[in-house]
Amino acid sequence: MAPDRQKAGSDERGSVSLELVGALPVVLLAILVAAQLVVAGAALWSAGVAARAGARAVLTGKQPRGAAERALPGVLQGGLKVTRDEGVRVGVRVPGLIPGLPETHVYGSSSLGGG
Repeated sequence: MAPDRQKAGSDERGSVSLELVGALPVVLLAILVAAQLVVAGAALWSAGVAARAGARAVLTGKQPRGAAERALPGVLQGGLKVTRDEGVRVGVRVPGLIPGLPETHVYGSSSLGGG
């Protein structure tokens, strides 16, 4: 009787391994999507920081683009968009972790008013 039990147990272990291999791509994709959302959030936060730096530069009589660019991490400086209407608006390209996703920009803005 003992050899039959061992054979049945080894068959179950093999099916668990097969299920894990089948679920692994789904788990990896979920992790990659979550990481992409974190990167987009960091880019949005950085765009806001850069917009505030650009607004401070305008208040001191300087161009906002240079200040905004210096406030950004190097990976976000490519594709930088800075506009100045009633405040400073900074757009940055979100680095893509998932191949095939369209290029995405996020924007931060800061007004020039003091209060």
